[in-house]
Amino acid sequence: MNELFRKFAQKTSQVVGSSWAFIIAVLIIIVWATTGPIFHYSDTWQLVINTGTTIITFLMVFLIQNTQNRDAKAIHLKLDELLKGVKGARTQLVDLEDLSDAELEDLQKEFKRIQEIESNKRSSKKSAKPKN
Repeated sequence: MNELFRKFAQKTSQVVGSSWAFIIAVLIIIVWATTGPIFHYSDTWQLVINTGTTIITFLMVFLIQNTQNRDAKAIHLKLDELLKGVKGARTQLVDLEDLSDAELEDLQKEFKRIQEIESNKRSSKKSAKPKN
């Protein structure tokens, strides 16, 4: 069942993310809007678009979430592999997604300090170079 849903979600996200899907959606709205005078802008006329968009949005939330979860997992695995393969990399960074928000904030501050130190080193090297 999971494999069937995965394939369905992946294919559907490709289709509805295309320019053709957008054009079709715009055409549906144009057709709906132009039929307003025919149906005297009735409650039923409004209910048709409201119900349709609500159902589509509700279902798309699950498809998009499934696709994003898979993409995020794949990216994490690829980055984990790179961390393991780079000499000197801190492999304890592999499971960052399991850290608390406070731990992630602390790590972000640490990387900001590292970046500032490196930036200062580069600035010092540039100013120490003799001018020709």
